[in-house]
Amino acid sequence: MSSDVELKGPDLAKDGVAAKEVAEGAMLLGHAEGEPVLLARSQGKLYALGAVCSHYGGPLAEGILVGDQVRCPWHHARFCLKDGKARAPALNPVTCWKVDETAGRARVTGKASAAPAAKAPAKGPSSVVIVGAGAAGNAAAELLRDQGYAGPVTMLGGDESLPVDRPNLSKDYLAGNAQEEWIPLRGKGFYAEKKIELLLGTRATKIDPKTKTVTLASGKTLQYGALLLATGAEPNKLSIPGADLSHVYTLRTLADSRAIIVRAMKAKRAVVVGASFIGLEVAASLKQRGLEVHVVAPESIPLERILGKEVGELVRKVHEEKGVVFHLGDSPVSITEGKVALKSGASLEAELVVAGVGVRPALEVAQDAGLAVDKGIIVDEYLQTSAKDVYAAGDIARYPDRWTGGKIRIEHWVVAERQGQAAARNMLGEKVKFADVPFFWSNHFDLGISYVGHAEKFDKVQVAGDLRKRDAIVAYREAGIIRAIATIGRDKSSLEAEAAFERDDREALERLLK
Repeated sequence: MSSDVELKGPDLAKDGVAAKEVAEGAMLLGHAEGEPVLLARSQGKLYALGAVCSHYGGPLAEGILVGDQVRCPWHHARFCLKDGKARAPALNPVTCWKVDETAGRARVTGKASAAPAAKAPAKGPSSVVIVGAGAAGNAAAELLRDQGYAGPVTMLGGDESLPVDRPNLSKDYLAGNAQEEWIPLRGKGFYAEKKIELLLGTRATKIDPKTKTVTLASGKTLQYGALLLATGAEPNKLSIPGADLSHVYTLRTLADSRAIIVRAMKAKRAVVVGASFIGLEVAASLKQRGLEVHVVAPESIPLERILGKEVGELVRKVHEEKGVVFHLGDSPVSITEGKVALKSGASLEAELVVAGVGVRPALEVAQDAGLAVDKGIIVDEYLQTSAKDVYAAGDIARYPDRWTGGKIRIEHWVVAERQGQAAARNMLGEKVKFADVPFFWSNHFDLGISYVGHAEKFDKVQVAGDLRKRDAIVAYREAGIIRAIATIGRDKSSLEAEAAFERDDREALERLLK
């Protein structure tokens, strides 16, 4: 921990605190040996662990405690009080500390030893092949090793880069605020140490559930005991004249983000086609790089279909205040070297064009193999496909929604990671049902939005608080039932909403709006 971290609260090593100051289910922030430390009580026992989230450095003391897990307010990472182990989106554990509770006083007495390595599971496949090295694939590979699985693990990455922190590619990295070394999820040596065979620039062209084989583009065949399909999604491309010009981009990979950055360094004007989350995050990032930025989209209010009119108008206002120019209710009809022609007859100058017009799940291999596919790969509550020992996770998986009884496919980073982890556990015979509450976050300049739940459709938007002051909680209702909650400036409320959805506690959700 760097010496410039501000330490708050009592010195838990030197002075300690009265044990009664930490009630059941409560947390207290202090410090020990120059590091922030969090005290928490669960089921009558006191625990101490590092107070800084290992994901993006969020303040765990401002989060909530659910059972034996501390949840971070920024991106909903979770850490176990007993061993500090992380749950997505965090990958690394936090330090655990020893606590002495004697004569009504609690003191931290030093760092605890690292948790022992997991024993090899009683059940497990002969080998695991993971097709896809994104959020779901990487999380699955890591969890297999964390759980003690010692069999061969092979992960195929279609891109040439190591698995990366994809949300950053349209946010801080593209804006120039994130260092290059922050982007890979792990260094190359990590995969070698964990004995995860990572084959980059390698695509699967065929899977055969009967022979349990995966055929690569090179013609090589891999045998598997269990297979995880985590091929993710591919960006939609524009189908207008000029869409194939060299200054027209989509953003999905690290290579895409790097190419846009290189072009942005030489450009003065950019046009972003599409007011999607990716499109608007790209617009904000390019504006921060000093470009003149125009956004062209057919809708009248950005993000209205997902976030409603009220939040969509706030997002537009924030962008416009920073100088982004919108051309809503319009669409491009052609692109030339220096211009984008619009359906309205307007013409926009641009040396850089980025299309953010949605993605489509990469289903070809699954379809060719005869797996059940309907707007995604159909999986059961254990994320198993229609073929034995074949699982799917992430953007491609269409899974049972416990809240509506239907099937949904979610394109969220955290959902993908948690599905990868659940699939890995099921490969090891744990029979873990995937029923996590969907969560995502989106940043627009200094406006941060957190969203929990899933409202495929809604007929009422209820705002509590003040959107203009960026202090609000927004409920999305269908026939009176709250299907999702968005928060702005209320990170703790977002965590509380997630926990309420998990318990199916509708009264708790309603209380958040009061």
